[in-house]
Amino acid sequence: MTRTAFYALMLAILIPLISYFIVKKTSESAVQMPRHYLFDSTATTVKNGKKIIDSVWHKLPDFSFTNQLGQRVSWDDLHGKVVVVDFFFTHCPTICPALTKSMKRLQDGITNSKRVGDKTPDFLHLISLSIDPERDSVERLKMWADRFQVNPDQWWLLTGPKKEIYDMAIKEMKILVEDGKGVDTSFIHTDHFVLIDTNRHVRGYYHGLDSASVAKLSEDIILLTLEKDKTKKSFLAGKLQLLAVVFLMAIGAVGVFLFIFRKRKSNVTSGLEAK
Repeated sequence: MTRTAFYALMLAILIPLISYFIVKKTSESAVQMPRHYLFDSTATTVKNGKKIIDSVWHKLPDFSFTNQLGQRVSWDDLHGKVVVVDFFFTHCPTICPALTKSMKRLQDGITNSKRVGDKTPDFLHLISLSIDPERDSVERLKMWADRFQVNPDQWWLLTGPKKEIYDMAIKEMKILVEDGKGVDTSFIHTDHFVLIDTNRHVRGYYHGLDSASVAKLSEDIILLTLEKDKTKKSFLAGKLQLLAVVFLMAIGAVGVFLFIFRKRKSNVTSGLEAK
């Protein structure tokens, strides 16, 4: 191997490694992922002799509610999906129709990347929880769903035990809601959409009647689909530095080999010339 070939080998190995670390560092600093909410505690681990303190974020508990098709559903049916939740009731004369229309725009506006075929995104699911479950039967939910052309494969309207729904809203998602008994304009319930990641962590609150806020929600949904799951390690996780060291050692070994080879060749040549 000539010196030129050796330098070419070093460049072929080093340039991809250096480029990877530059791109990795730049991309991590350039993209601002949606923040976590609802802190629970901290967890301390020791890795490579270093103490690492991680935040433990509140994980939403499982649920078992009934959707507009009469099906019992839970978080298990949403594995690997980003979820957006809002709260409504079918007798609502004020903001609920507008909130559902806003959610409908999300349903229609976010699609998968297929050029042909079914455009329903397999990474996103929408949920509208009724805060008036005593009156919002499956039949009522189905009527509401038909009115707004809700796709049940992507969007559930849910009813269930009132206490469980309110616990989910107030205690778990930290949303203020009051039911719509009396159906007037004086009661309070939330206009917020809640963004939830694949680990069931709350990642954002957005005003469903504010177009700019909903546009930000759409952006954050896409960002969450790109987020790496820290609970799942890739094959090369933690090994890139080791690979870099191995490559450098390989380069060093090749360099030593070339030096010895050239030295011996020089000695042989000198010996032949002496004869």
